[in-house]
Amino acid sequence: MIRETLEETTWTFKPTALVGIYRWQLPDDGETYLRFCFTGVPIQSNSNLSLDPDIHQAFWLNQKQLKRRKTEFRSPLVQDCFDDYLAGHRYPLTLLNN
Repeated sequence: MIRETLEETTWTFKPTALVGIYRWQLPDDGETYLRFCFTGVPIQSNSNLSLDPDIHQAFWLNQKQLKRRKTEFRSPLVQDCFDDYLAGHRYPLTLLNN
């Protein structure tokens, strides 16, 4: 998640906890997606980096702005992540093994 955050936002990210692990199965074909949601600290932006080619723009939204854009979420798991984060769900990173 550290590398992905850097590539998609140009920000260095230090994870502090796991918010949750989520599974979603597409109703049409049964394809399954697994999402890991982390919380942490943004360290710094690196202006020398470019965003991944698939990323058009990175910006920060508050809770109200996120709710207005709910129809743009890639899956219902995104809302689940936000809800669990706001509910205070935190699991130690040691839960995950190498």
